Amino acid sequence: MNTLSYKTVSANSATVNKEWVLVDADGQTLGRLSSIIAKLIRGKYKPNFTPHVDCGDNVVVINAEKIVLSGNKWRDKSYIRHTGYPGGQRSLTATEMFEKDPTRLIEKAVKGMLPKNTLGAALYRNLYVYAGTEHKQDGQTPKAINLNDLI
Repeated sequence: MNTLSYKTVSANSATVNKEWVLVDADGQTLGRLSSIIAKLIRGKYKPNFTPHVDCGDNVVVINAEKIVLSGNKWRDKSYIRHTGYPGGQRSLTATEMFEKDPTRLIEKAVKGMLPKNTLGAALYRNLYVYAGTEHKQDGQTPKAINLNDLI
């Protein structure tokens, strides 16, 4: 009998290898792009993925103003929030939210795909979305990736 031991390797904050990734949202569909970004932030593409540890990458998204929504979602998709007061329900369509701030569409979509706990809040801080091609993370030298390779 071979004496190899198969032990489960669990990542922790000391052993995790976090990278900076640049994603171009030009011409990408909102939901498909957001699910890939959420997997990158979570670390699901890495072989040492551990569910309870922040082992994902830092993701920089550029060209958020060139995002695509299929069908009639620009008109029909609504984002609902509540002020906390009686009768305080407010809603915006995707078009109205896009006109206010195009980055919020991607941010809200990705945040909805992350865990709803303190780990999800910490993971959400690894997302940086910009409307144009310029971003503030030049010092980290993010590596541009092709999203079609990850699908």
